[in-house]
Amino acid sequence: MTPTSSAAFSDASPAAHRSAAGSARSVRPAGSPTALLAWFAPYAIVSAVHVILRFAEHPLAEPTKLILMPALVLAVLGAAARIRPFPRGVVAVLVIGILASWLGDGAGTFFPTLPELPMMLACFGIAHLAYMWVFWRGAGIAARPRVPLWAAASALSWIVLIAILGPHTGALLIPVALYGLVLGGTATLASRCGPVVAWGGVWFLVSDSILAFRLFLPDAMPDWTSGMVMLTYCLGQGLIAAGVVRAAGRGIERA
Repeated sequence: MTPTSSAAFSDASPAAHRSAAGSARSVRPAGSPTALLAWFAPYAIVSAVHVILRFAEHPLAEPTKLILMPALVLAVLGAAARIRPFPRGVVAVLVIGILASWLGDGAGTFFPTLPELPMMLACFGIAHLAYMWVFWRGAGIAARPRVPLWAAASALSWIVLIAILGPHTGALLIPVALYGLVLGGTATLASRCGPVVAWGGVWFLVSDSILAFRLFLPDAMPDWTSGMVMLTYCLGQGLIAAGVVRAAGRGIERA
């Protein structure tokens, strides 16, 4: 190597290093699991308080229910804000799903002149459609190209629920059946994602299954199952949201 070429190489190296460093800074993942947990800690605390109140059948259980999803939205936005480039499509649809869930949680409060149960089913139906889009189309969210075989349990659970509860749903049979489809669809598509999102889908399915029995076969369900509905619901929503944000950051990092 000649002195000239050696100097040229020496001059170019710092520039190349600065360019590489700039590229590295332009792609920033969601952070370590510890950092992610920090953003979701307030949601976890609110969830714990609400679930305890629900098991205790305390009158504050219902008001605290309406704090859950806003706390989850703040967790998602705070954790995702560190990702560069910001995954706005995934985050926007995820937040739509969470806010639709919030409307479903407070259907009786937000839609006082309309029948509560149909409105709850409609709001949560929108939430599940949003989650299904994120799991199927969200960039970097799916961890595998196909739905695993074990996810067939979601479809089986829907068939069993309709077979047992169908005769007790009356005029709501079709809305309940349609809601069961999107509920099972969320759990099924969640199985394509990492274990955090997959477990979120499972717990959401368990929560709504318990709720369905409480609504249509109330005499068969003890009072403590009300707390189980909310325990599994908070777990499902939190795991889905945290798993999606983490997967979005990792997907950008890999890209």
